[in-house]
Amino acid sequence: MSTAPSIAVLHTSLLFVNPDSVINEYLSELAPDAKVLHFVDSDVLAAVVRDGEVSSASTQRMVHLAQAAESAGADVIFSACSSVGPAIDVARRLVSVPIVKIDDAMTASAVETADTVGVLATVPTTMPPTRALVEEKARAAGRDITVRERLCEGAFSVLMSGDRDRHDAMVLDGARALATEVDAIVLAQASMARLAPAIAEAVGKPVLSSPRSGTENAVRVLNARTTEPAGATGKALGTEDWQGGCGAR
Repeated sequence: MSTAPSIAVLHTSLLFVNPDSVINEYLSELAPDAKVLHFVDSDVLAAVVRDGEVSSASTQRMVHLAQAAESAGADVIFSACSSVGPAIDVARRLVSVPIVKIDDAMTASAVETADTVGVLATVPTTMPPTRALVEEKARAAGRDITVRERLCEGAFSVLMSGDRDRHDAMVLDGARALATEVDAIVLAQASMARLAPAIAEAVGKPVLSSPRSGTENAVRVLNARTTEPAGATGKALGTEDWQGGCGAR
């Protein structure tokens, strides 16, 4: 009897784990036969925001989540939080299971054609990891790009208070200002993804978000892992190679 492939999702907030979350919807659609495991440390994102950075303590906690997912038998680990990107880089070196970041695919797509990429965020701590990932993908693609940043300061707190309309207006205002300087915009957090169509219509430029593309990427890696012939070895399965293509997050 064959064992169903399994994908572990790492979360830094309980807000995004409930059954109607968009990631669960995409996984159900794209990998209906996969077993989905959720690993949550609901205080990590709050700690990153408090500290203003991904501290060694927060890194250790994300590494523990990844190791727990590996111990549970996950074939692929999917990091659903953009803010903890540096911690995931460390975790990739310490587990043998491929780890896919939610924004790997989004940032890789952004640098394919855009010479100037705009990063739009509502949480300050998400900006540095997202910018770094865009620049990493550009180097890997041999592209010389410029990155511009725009923080919609306070918008995420407004969203958490329940005022979605005000949050959306703040994000749209930020996108309009950023669009004057860039060829394409990446939304640094999954919580902004539902606004991508409205932003694209408002600014007339490509707007990329992470949940759908990130999930598709994780499922591609899962399929590659679980269909690999038994005993096969080689570079294709190294965790450093599964970078392709968190929300705050």
